[in-house]
Amino acid sequence: MIRPAITWYIHGMPGSTVIPWPLACVAVLAAASSIASGAFEQRQAHAPVHGYQLVKSYPHDRQAFTQGLVYLDGFLYEGTGLHGQSGIRKVRLENGEVVQHRPLDKQYFGEGIAVWGRTIVQLTWQSEIGFVYDLASFEPVKTFGYTGEGWGLTHDGTRLIMSDGTPTLRFLDPGSFEETGRLTVRDGGVPVDDLNELEWVKGEIYANVWQRERLARINPKTGRVTGWVDLTGLLSPIERMGTDVMNGIAYDEKGDRLFVTGKLWPRLFEIRVVP
Repeated sequence: MIRPAITWYIHGMPGSTVIPWPLACVAVLAAASSIASGAFEQRQAHAPVHGYQLVKSYPHDRQAFTQGLVYLDGFLYEGTGLHGQSGIRKVRLENGEVVQHRPLDKQYFGEGIAVWGRTIVQLTWQSEIGFVYDLASFEPVKTFGYTGEGWGLTHDGTRLIMSDGTPTLRFLDPGSFEETGRLTVRDGGVPVDDLNELEWVKGEIYANVWQRERLARINPKTGRVTGWVDLTGLLSPIERMGTDVMNGIAYDEKGDRLFVTGKLWPRLFEIRVVP
């Protein structure tokens, strides 16, 4: 005697479909396997972590609460923070000498900077105001407004890119400073919070993450973190005393040199990213 096949009834509209029990089992197991595989792949999708090679070390002002950093024509341009200590400065790379400085009014807490054309653009933390200065004289040119906090700033050649301490990057028109778009940064599907100082490097956005000694490398089209650069160990335990967090990225495009430092750090470092 042959036993009849057990069937499943899958109810739908307008009628019902009859599927033999063995085929139903195969379908269910395949679906479960696919879901599990997808979840596993998502868990494994976090960006790889790279190391660094130390190329050279330079002096850095221990009184500089670094919020923004740009390399241009042999000099560093640095934006500093803290009420009463904020400003912009031009610094000689080789010896850390400050050759030009403009303080910010003590009511403002300075944040990230970017050089756009012949101007320097500077954000403030919670005042919702940005400042534009003449690059040569440091004289104020104009101000602009934005909502929320200002943290880091860079540009991709056509747009300013701004961070605000969240996983979201904002794109601004460099002429009007109107917001033109936003991008959420994720690693393995998880939003990356506390994005801080920014730098445009070879078609990617490099970002400090507040209170972490690593850089995020971000795809500017998708927001996906393509890699992390672990910068642990740049400062010795003695140099670490009295310092604040890592913050400050500058890129010398002509010389292909990458520089990093931190708030109140005694040194600025030229590094090379390695696998």
